[in-house]
Amino acid sequence: MSTSQKTLLTGRILRFGADPFLSPPTEAIHVDEAILLDGELIVDIGSAATLADHHPETARIDFGNKIITPGFVDCHNHYAQTGIIASWGKRLIDWLNTYTFPEEMRFGDAAYAAEISERYLDLLISNGITSAAAFCTIHPESVDALFSAAETRGMRMTAGKVMMDRNAPDGLRDTAQSGYDQSKALIKSWAGHERLTYAVTPRFAPTSTPEQLEAAGALWSEHPDCAMQTHLSEQHEEIAWVKDLFPDDPDYLSVYERYGLCGPGAIMGHSIHLTDREIAALRDTGASVAHCPTSNAFIGSGMCDVTGLRAAGVPVGLATDVGGGSSFSMFATMRSAYKIGQLRGDALHPAQLWWLATAGSAAAMRHDDKIGRFAPGMEADLIILDPDATPVLAQRTQRAEDISDVLFALMILGDDRAIHQTWVNGKEMKGAI
Repeated sequence: MSTSQKTLLTGRILRFGADPFLSPPTEAIHVDEAILLDGELIVDIGSAATLADHHPETARIDFGNKIITPGFVDCHNHYAQTGIIASWGKRLIDWLNTYTFPEEMRFGDAAYAAEISERYLDLLISNGITSAAAFCTIHPESVDALFSAAETRGMRMTAGKVMMDRNAPDGLRDTAQSGYDQSKALIKSWAGHERLTYAVTPRFAPTSTPEQLEAAGALWSEHPDCAMQTHLSEQHEEIAWVKDLFPDDPDYLSVYERYGLCGPGAIMGHSIHLTDREIAALRDTGASVAHCPTSNAFIGSGMCDVTGLRAAGVPVGLATDVGGGSSFSMFATMRSAYKIGQLRGDALHPAQLWWLATAGSAAAMRHDDKIGRFAPGMEADLIILDPDATPVLAQRTQRAEDISDVLFALMILGDDRAIHQTWVNGKEMKGAI
């Protein structure tokens, strides 16, 4: 039996007292002095003097002026596309055919899947992403490789085998039956691994027949503790394609609704070009949206109305969407979200962006009772940020008027050099004091 070790971390502890989309953003942020860990869990937050006095024998690590924040949570990406990030500008369907599908063909090789899994998770950790929801490929080997690597690191990971039985190359299609059977076997293999969550993963409506979507819905109904992840309304051409393939459905989301693929735990990637009916249905069913701003700009998809979705009651998280997304950095993702908001005439506040990258994404993945915020009983996934990591960042943060201003500077100027340390499940994984 292992014995937990209490550790007191001091610095500027960033804590949310409220959802900054539902309360004044500046009032939602609180800065504390210390956070107490007991092994894998957070047990207390407060003043450094009080916690040190109450726990005099506890090991203490002083991070000075550095900021300690919940680890970033990436609620939509494609780990199998790690190797093709930054591939030259195509529209969505061309991009899939030219870059994505040829790369995903390689993941039937378990050794290659393991190699990319290790690289992908190293990149997440180096960028302060402690948890993610990832699309694998149609190959069960791709799921086993990612879950094995994530479990070794102790990471909270959501992932699933892509189900895709049409409109894809030979060698990259399953069938309605094999997609169901292989996914069910993977659920059985990985169920009970407490920091891992399986996601039923039909890639998107155009690459699944009605029979496969029905099978995916049946599988999720049989295993409601699983997540469900797919894509929704990313580009106009895609929406027109869905209309051609499913002429009896009034809109894109109704296809998923018809097959039982919309509800709590459903993560809808992109969700840019939505009708009023679809927005209401997302709210009423409890499905979430993964906002992917770097991808939406890179592939020319459009500008998601994050503020409008939140005002309508739709949960929203932030996502890199690697490899259509152009960076593993959540700083880059937040600044793209800010720029898209500016172009829409609705700039998001730093507190709102930070919330999307932590608590919002955790809620989309149904893990907001475990990660994404600092509170007693939450899991100890956290990052230590250095606001003086580079000369340009240091000169800006030294002029900051408040914590919101520091966060904004980090979003606009920060990169992996600002990630001083990444802690996963109570253990330091990157950096040195």
